[in-house]
Amino acid sequence: MDTTFERKCRKIRAILEPEETSDGAGVALRRAIGNRKFTELDPFLLLDHFGSEDPDEYIAGFPMHPHRGIETVTYMLKGLIKHKDSSGNEGVIGEGDVQWMTAGSGIMHEEMPQIKEGKMEGFQLWVNLPSKDKMMKPRYQEFRQQEIPVVEKANGVRVRIIAGKVDETEGVVRDIQAEPTYMDVVLPANSTFKQEVPKGHNVFAYIFRGEGYFGISANDDRPLIKADRLVVFDDGDCVEVESRGNGLRFLLVSGKPLNEPIARYGPFVMNTQTEIREALDDLQRGTFVKP
Repeated sequence: MDTTFERKCRKIRAILEPEETSDGAGVALRRAIGNRKFTELDPFLLLDHFGSEDPDEYIAGFPMHPHRGIETVTYMLKGLIKHKDSSGNEGVIGEGDVQWMTAGSGIMHEEMPQIKEGKMEGFQLWVNLPSKDKMMKPRYQEFRQQEIPVVEKANGVRVRIIAGKVDETEGVVRDIQAEPTYMDVVLPANSTFKQEVPKGHNVFAYIFRGEGYFGISANDDRPLIKADRLVVFDDGDCVEVESRGNGLRFLLVSGKPLNEPIARYGPFVMNTQTEIREALDDLQRGTFVKP
């Protein structure tokens, strides 16, 4: 009896251009999720790509501000960011480092870029928390570049695994409710990449270097997609990518949708407007950070 399971790779649902904007105290960035045209992709609420060689576009940073009900993921490509929070945590994350912060019941924190020769570049992703964990105790998972596993395939493809699994290698970030995949994928010119993803999870790729073909098509009429673009996939068991030109680099991210009501107000994401008002009241009363 043949028990071979034929996986169904995903087609493209949408190709989206990020919105040029600024946040914090004036940091210039490209917002791919959480903008006026594309508000969310359950459980993902925001994806920002920041990057500039001009310190005036980033040095004002993100002064002390609150979060509740979500997780924020900062992944650095270049430069340094100094951070500290209301729980007494502080440090610096640099090239190749990742910080996965679960804000839970509430945390005050700041992220301040440090001037360094060359480019400042990185990403911030917001991941929603299910209602049962909205008020959990805040926590950090922070990893240096050398701690994050890298899989190098025979065709030259290189995958840094922040979360999820490639072949038998598992990423460093674990115990996250969204069961995420978060990978930084580099393809040399004219190469292919295929990655299994859980059926039913929402999946996107954010292209930030080069160009290539994403997903599958019965008529082989896929468009050539160039940086900087967000690709959102239909359902399926795997993702296929082919590079062109000088190669390709992208983030591949997936997560289990929560299918819960979303009420959001700035850095607060809860399930009801009543919970949003409670967060604002806590902030005003000085009871936002829980013991």
